[in-house]
Amino acid sequence: MRATAADSTLVIDDVRMLSPERGFVPGRVVTRDGVIVGAGPEAQIPDQAQVGAGGGRRLTPGLIDLHVHGLEHFALDLGPEHLLEAARRWPRYGTTSALPTLVPQDPRRAPENLAAIAAALDQAEGVHLPGLHLEGPFMAVSGAGCLVIPGDLGLLEDLLAASGNRVRVMSLSPDTPNILPVIERLQERGVVPFVTHTGASLEQTQAAIRAGARHATHFYDVFPAPPEYEPGVRTAGAVEAFLTEPGTSVDFIADGVHVDPVVIRLAVRVLGSRNVALITDGQVGAGLPPGEYDSPHGFRVRVEPGNGARIATLGHKFEGALAGSALTMNEGIRNLLGWLDLPEEEVWAMGTANPARIAELEDVGTLAAGNRADMVLWEEDFTPARVWVGGREQKVETE
Repeated sequence: MRATAADSTLVIDDVRMLSPERGFVPGRVVTRDGVIVGAGPEAQIPDQAQVGAGGGRRLTPGLIDLHVHGLEHFALDLGPEHLLEAARRWPRYGTTSALPTLVPQDPRRAPENLAAIAAALDQAEGVHLPGLHLEGPFMAVSGAGCLVIPGDLGLLEDLLAASGNRVRVMSLSPDTPNILPVIERLQERGVVPFVTHTGASLEQTQAAIRAGARHATHFYDVFPAPPEYEPGVRTAGAVEAFLTEPGTSVDFIADGVHVDPVVIRLAVRVLGSRNVALITDGQVGAGLPPGEYDSPHGFRVRVEPGNGARIATLGHKFEGALAGSALTMNEGIRNLLGWLDLPEEEVWAMGTANPARIAELEDVGTLAAGNRADMVLWEEDFTPARVWVGGREQKVETE
């Protein structure tokens, strides 16, 4: 059975479905018109429903990537064509929802590019795109091309307007001048503020958290400690603030390159697994087999297992440097299951329920009645056997 239409009743039977409270339990999921209407061993199979057998495999909610810049050969900030091509390929990796993450390079030109990409969100096939993630422009520590400019409410409003109010998340730095009014305005506009690229002091970070920026993205990565004001006295900063302030959460690039797994274990121990999420921060090269590839940014990248995507162009001034993450969400789940001594359902929640809650996405993340029918049936090696987005089955075979 290969159901492709969302406007019908579909049953995925004989699966081990993910329950946030009980782990993987035998049961079935019933969907109608792209929405889950029943889940569990007691869920009834309606008459005339299309029934597919899961063969006892794991069935989870689709994975949700809150921070991703590219996939395979496609860089999302290069325009709608790249976004739409990446969208068709995300199901191969179990991702059913994503926030395409853009880095505004030139505040004068950013609105034009942002408008074109935002207009393509609803045209995407293969993945649910509930909004955009802007990484910047209000940053204090550069990296990955991020701008370093102070908070500016006028520019903020220009960016939000250009997106057609499709910005879901904006990442910023607490040590950027005039940032607290930006955090407050974001919340007024329904945008979730994240913290990143920061060497902020403890006090600056606490102020940002209390203003509403309670989540830190690619935690530990580009989070330098503040300088020591007295030799031999370690200064507390953003990392310590996020590990101690109430109501905070963090996410990690779980590739073993951008952050050591011991740091993820620390965050889980301090914050609890419910407040830790997985992201890819994927760039061009993510999902590709080992090798060298042309990047649309004008250089070649080398993808190697456990080594990210690195600049491979001979003579490039950054030859050998990290060009970004080559991680995919299913690889991240596999890594976390190996690194963390946690119940399996808590690890899967880091890629499903936790990111949904952090980004305030209300209809994804669990196999609960009323949620979108975004589901993945998994092989034992963590590759998707079948994927549904809004009840429509997606292609997972490579081309």
